[in-house]
Amino acid sequence: MGTQRIRRLTSTRDRGHATLGDPSFPTTRITVDPLERVAVAFADSARINAEAAQSQAESIVAAAQCIVGSLLGGGKLLSCGNGGSAADAQYFAAQMQHRFVRERPGLPAVALNSDTAVLTAIALDDGFSEIFAKRVSALGHPGDVLLTLSLNGTASNTIAAVAAAQERQMRVVALTGRGGGSLAEMMRPNDTEIRTPADDLARILENHRLVLHCLCDLIDLQLMGG
Repeated sequence: MGTQRIRRLTSTRDRGHATLGDPSFPTTRITVDPLERVAVAFADSARINAEAAQSQAESIVAAAQCIVGSLLGGGKLLSCGNGGSAADAQYFAAQMQHRFVRERPGLPAVALNSDTAVLTAIALDDGFSEIFAKRVSALGHPGDVLLTLSLNGTASNTIAAVAAAQERQMRVVALTGRGGGSLAEMMRPNDTEIRTPADDLARILENHRLVLHCLCDLIDLQLMGG
């Protein structure tokens, strides 16, 4: 569907703060069909989610039951992640505190990455790897649930958060991708890993949002019925 003229960014080490319009950048003509590219993205996402429906279903049900059991026992949910996963952690906490689809009383859930003052204080004094773990130690209690999201299971701060949660006798639900990384190795028998069968980070993020929607739906179903 046409030829697009773009400016490719090459090395900027000796160009200072260059911009896309900088005439010093080489101009490359690339032929691409935008409609085909969009179709491929949709097809890839659909394929991965179809595969995940087979591999993730039991884990999603187990995770929802774990969260509901905690809530009914007076516990709460803590969530955390980095980057796009941080946004998803906040999104999930919002669905719990407010609602997903149906009206219901708010549920106790806190996104650990949402308080800038606390995060920057911890990062300044103790390092970035401790920003979630210290909050887990401060807010978490036995019977609570930590939901952590990591695209490849290797982020040091999510790993530390899981270790802190396990030390506090909390249960862990970990949304991962790729090979699961260190988070997968940390899972105990009463923890739940929900792994996306993909390597592409965008596809993993898309699947994680679908998993969160499934969790929200199952939590509401178990708390309020059909």
